[in-house]
Amino acid sequence: MISPSYDLQQQLSFITELDKLKAVKRKALIKCDDNRYENSAEHSWHIAMAAQVLHPYAEEPVNLARVTQMLLIHDIVEIDAGDTFAFAEEAGLAAQEAKEEAAANRIFGLLPKQQFGYLKSLFREFEECSSADGRFAKAIDRILPLIQNMQNDGGSWAQHKVKRSAVLARNQYLEGLAPALWEFVQSQIDQATENGWLLNE
Repeated sequence: MISPSYDLQQQLSFITELDKLKAVKRKALIKCDDNRYENSAEHSWHIAMAAQVLHPYAEEPVNLARVTQMLLIHDIVEIDAGDTFAFAEEAGLAAQEAKEEAAANRIFGLLPKQQFGYLKSLFREFEECSSADGRFAKAIDRILPLIQNMQNDGGSWAQHKVKRSAVLARNQYLEGLAPALWEFVQSQIDQATENGWLLNE
């Protein structure tokens, strides 16, 4: 029996609101679709699938169901806050954090109180990497754009003149959590640098 604390109209309002994520464009380019910009809803689905495939590489125990939930909800805040390029200036990234916090309160707040609390806590756990689940989810969120850029002659890295050191730093969650994936990432970054897709300082 459904708890009376759950309100169907609130839940439907939240589900309807999610449609807006399909209109949020990212900097990632979809090579197989005339290099159009990826949207955030597509990205969320893709990383959730990537986690299913890559989770055996995690050397810390991770709860795949929780990781998947984090990956499916972490970009919902972009409905209000928009997407910020991962390699933007620090000031822009800091401003984005405040926008995303307000967006999390509004959008998750469409749900009944119990569900709001659960999803907001998952969102914070992902953002703060405060658990193995959060760190693995964050690592998967960051390795997928690397794979996409490598398949597309540098993609957004080449387009925005991204530095090698920035991509290494962004993927460093993998170093202790999934060493085999970290080794793969390093090899890809070396290749991208040799190809001139990443700037070597």
